[in-house]
Amino acid sequence: MINEILKDAEERMSKAVNSVEVSFNKIRTGRAHPSLLDPIKVNYYGSPTPLSQVANITVEDARTLGISPWEGNLVPEIEKAIMKSDLGLNPSTTGNLIRIPMPALTEETRGNYAKQARSEAENGRIAIRNIRRDANGNLKDLTKEKEISEDEERRGQDQVQKLTDKYVAKVEERLAAKEKDLMAI
Repeated sequence: MINEILKDAEERMSKAVNSVEVSFNKIRTGRAHPSLLDPIKVNYYGSPTPLSQVANITVEDARTLGISPWEGNLVPEIEKAIMKSDLGLNPSTTGNLIRIPMPALTEETRGNYAKQARSEAENGRIAIRNIRRDANGNLKDLTKEKEISEDEERRGQDQVQKLTDKYVAKVEERLAAKEKDLMAI
């Protein structure tokens, strides 16, 4: 019983850390990275399709992304989708290749992005603590139903706390790496 609760809690906490990483990937740094374009959807024959499913995205150099659509008629649609996105990117097209230069980040935008990263990390920590609360609640329920003893419940809560500490530390690691990346010039 306790092992099932712990396993479920660990799985959910791992997903919370992954969610924080995905959120961090959407925060632009000064370097070009294909995951930056993940949220962009292109109108492909009437349905919104992720950009990565209709084009090849490559890193040409540290500050430039290259997009080569699989169909030539998608170039204007891709440009339109990039312009509509709130990423602040300006694509330039040469034939069937779309280049996206990454503008240099100002100190102010770096600070705003760092603030956004800290906010995402806090959301991750809150999610992990909510999972801890759920797991501890399940342990209390088992104790009330006399399926486990109070000692077993206390040991289970200690293990849940260790899991919580471990995954909060992972979120902190990711945040520190993201902030370092943002502040690098």
